[in-house]
Amino acid sequence: MDETIQPLNPIAFSLGPIDVHWYGIIIGSGLALALFIAIREANRRGLPKDTFADLMLWAIPIAIISARIYYVIFEWKYYVNHPADIPQIWNGGIAIHGALIGSVITTIVFAKKRGISFWKITDIAAPSIILGQAIGRWGNFMNQEAHGGEVTRSFLENLHLPDFIINQMYINGTYYHPTFLYESIWDIAGFFLLIFLRRVNFRRGELFLSYVIWYSVGRYFVEGLRTDSLMLGGLRMAQTISIALIVAAVAIILYRRTKQQSVARYLDQAN
Repeated sequence: MDETIQPLNPIAFSLGPIDVHWYGIIIGSGLALALFIAIREANRRGLPKDTFADLMLWAIPIAIISARIYYVIFEWKYYVNHPADIPQIWNGGIAIHGALIGSVITTIVFAKKRGISFWKITDIAAPSIILGQAIGRWGNFMNQEAHGGEVTRSFLENLHLPDFIINQMYINGTYYHPTFLYESIWDIAGFFLLIFLRRVNFRRGELFLSYVIWYSVGRYFVEGLRTDSLMLGGLRMAQTISIALIVAAVAIILYRRTKQQSVARYLDQAN
């Protein structure tokens, strides 16, 4: 039966000579939904109208570019000999940590220019970010990338996965861990956790820092199963950065709770 399995077509449709890939559609859909939720929450929290729409005009392209640059840097041995492939993000190859770096820097500058708290913006955005990540992982699914090591079909069937996922994990004669799915489920759980925590009287900034911790914990373990990790020497970069982010987020929370008692709380109207 395995010999007859055909992968899903990564191309959704074509407009003349232009192929529109599912990867781009899924990533775009995740961004659109994330922006919609963030705008609704920003309005509820009393931010000036169009704050997030204006922010996204800068943050989205910068995030995509920085995500690609990050990926290309760690895969430079390939791209130095294939420079024409560098802009081809529709074939995959963007790193979420690169996107987060670009987005955070953009938000810092934007918040300063608008006179809005950086922490307030990121608290509002945190649930949207992790939901967008959950959706975006399905773009990896369509490209048959970001998977883990070899498994058997019976292993996947014992996870009670639908056939379309099991079949898509059959790549070049071998079944693989659907690590895209593991991370997507973790991110969806994180979304609902953050929605719940939004009702807790956290200090300003702690919702975003909770996102950083939750996502980094999941990413650390999922990354250990993957076969396409970006490496620096013998270190998996995603795992290394995840540990650094967890330590940094916890340290910031502890510092602000002990040294900055006047920080506004999440449910305060001034927040």
